[in-house]
Amino acid sequence: MTQLLQILLTTQAADPRFGKNPGLTPTVDGYQIHQPAQDPLRAIQKAGRSLDGLGVQQVQLTGSEWTLDKQWAFYQGFCSAKKLGGVNWTGTDAQVQQLVQLQQCFAWAKKQINQTPEDLSPETLCAEATAFIEAVAPRGSISARTIAGDELLAEGWIGIHAVGRGSDRAPAMLVLDYNPTGHADAPVAAALVGKGITFDSGGYSIKASEGMLTMKCDMGGAATVTAALALAILQGLSKRVQLVLCCAENLINGRSYKLGDILTYKNGVSVEVVNTDAEGRLVLADGLMCAGQSGAPLIIDAATLTGAAMMAVGTEYNALFALDKSLQNRVLGYAEQVQEAAWPLPLERWHQQQCPSPYADTANSRPVKGGGTGGASNAAGFLSRFVPNDGKGWLHIDLAAAFHNTANGFWGAGATGTGIRLVAQTLLTETA
Repeated sequence: MTQLLQILLTTQAADPRFGKNPGLTPTVDGYQIHQPAQDPLRAIQKAGRSLDGLGVQQVQLTGSEWTLDKQWAFYQGFCSAKKLGGVNWTGTDAQVQQLVQLQQCFAWAKKQINQTPEDLSPETLCAEATAFIEAVAPRGSISARTIAGDELLAEGWIGIHAVGRGSDRAPAMLVLDYNPTGHADAPVAAALVGKGITFDSGGYSIKASEGMLTMKCDMGGAATVTAALALAILQGLSKRVQLVLCCAENLINGRSYKLGDILTYKNGVSVEVVNTDAEGRLVLADGLMCAGQSGAPLIIDAATLTGAAMMAVGTEYNALFALDKSLQNRVLGYAEQVQEAAWPLPLERWHQQQCPSPYADTANSRPVKGGGTGGASNAAGFLSRFVPNDGKGWLHIDLAAAFHNTANGFWGAGATGTGIRLVAQTLLTETA
């Protein structure tokens, strides 16, 4: 058997014969990464990307410099849509176990997000998420129900039904209960809500071909919160948590919802549809109300919701929104702990009024290109109409960093998994 390439981490400068400050140089047994004093994690991730570009399929990390975060940064650069493994970890048994858990959860999420939309229907996504949580959770701690098709309409979940009714494959909402306490009356400590649009054509507000190409990633929120719950379970989550996935294909046929339609939600809020490509907030409204019914004091939703968030923070950061500024500040601290880039964007109660309608309580966007200025905050303001307790305990994550259309010097093309560690850390800390 051929010995694996050994990847050594060093603080020593490279031999000048290899050029000016190279980040990666060969050794007798493999390669060494020259980590700088400033921003070493990005340098290590970049080196991992370089090795993937060389066609390397499997490596062994070696040496005493590899902390957990440094190994994870290397993995994020080294893996790709076609290669979700290939890194042999080093360190203590506890470090290796945690890295194996991280890889298990990230690989599941990335596989789902990168999946062809033909193979991932709304009901399939619900089934995949249920099976994954059941596989990592203690036996008997999971119960789950998928509400699909016209059952959604019968139970009042009109947003998911409206967005998905133009597809031949039924829209669906997964309501999964993780209850490790053994007590049926245990309070729900937190609820996670994920946008699960398995393909987004834009509906009658149809996307251009180049914008539609990557819209298999529009279920990234559902994959993120599912993987985050799994990671938190593997890391010892002992409180009851509800998972709500809002899944649909946003396609066009004679039954599709149309511009000018008015949806009246369970809480009485009426919404004029002025853009069928602003569908994510319509399905999340149902999910947030469902989460609110659980009585959970902490509600986190995650969604690939707006291009405006990417314009504001780029594709290396996720955008955070909260009316509960104390919670938002704590979550920013958790992001720093787990080395996931996140940044707050404005949200106040008056953002609820930023999408007015002459026919309904609100519109689902503004009838201008891209939703107009402040689009990410306006979308968050729309969602805030559907959360309990005036937004106390609610956090909205717009996943600007969840997917890269093309590879770059740090990431392979496709899903990144950014946001999984942050949601898991928030769950573990806030429910402790």
